[in-house]
Amino acid sequence: MNTPDMPPTHHRYAVYFAPNPGSLGWLAGSHWLGRCAALLQPLQQLAIDGVAADDLHRLTAAPRRYGWHATLKAPFALAPGTDWIALHQAVQSVARGLQPFVLPPLQVQRIDDFLALVPPALHPANAQIQETAATCVTALQPLAAPLSDADLARRRAAGLTAQQDALLQQWGYPFVLDEFRFHMSLTGSLAQVGAQTQALVFEAAQEFFSDLPILKFNSLALFAEPTPGADFVLLDHLEMGA
Repeated sequence: MNTPDMPPTHHRYAVYFAPNPGSLGWLAGSHWLGRCAALLQPLQQLAIDGVAADDLHRLTAAPRRYGWHATLKAPFALAPGTDWIALHQAVQSVARGLQPFVLPPLQVQRIDDFLALVPPALHPANAQIQETAATCVTALQPLAAPLSDADLARRRAAGLTAQQDALLQQWGYPFVLDEFRFHMSLTGSLAQVGAQTQALVFEAAQEFFSDLPILKFNSLALFAEPTPGADFVLLDHLEMGA
């Protein structure tokens, strides 16, 4: 896509993997979360027997705000002197230098206290996933503003290892490079609901995503958080290898 003529100003930006809007992969995840980050509108969520609609809505609130995605370059503010045009051009340049590939079939898995779609642990495509994510993190870091003391404290409050803290200081996010794990979040903290509801949601997610089409990793998705705390919106897809 071409660089927009009227650059918007947003609070933060992020570079994600996301299926193309309108594709089955995009629609499935967006319906599960209950929001389309491209059309900027709510979507009907799945009705799960034994699970109250309010419980599912609450469980999916955190990932719904960010939109259907897997994080490559976590949300960041632009560095002083950097604007939307420079960011768009940089992401486009990174995308052109990356080769598209096909993701392995994704599986529903519990990671710590949330559910996510993840690739099989030993799949050979994981090396290319890791390389793509690392390139986004390192190549785009010069455009990111340094984290504030408040941001650093917020991240550290979750409890980081020494390596994660070093990554946080260098790259603005603790779960990058060797600490990175590709995942598409399906829920926030499962502790918000009881064990029975957790089990029912897990089973429903497995069934719902069992026939998810194979996803092509052929573009970088540029998202933005317009104002602090606002829902993230999809701004553009930049084709890889183009």
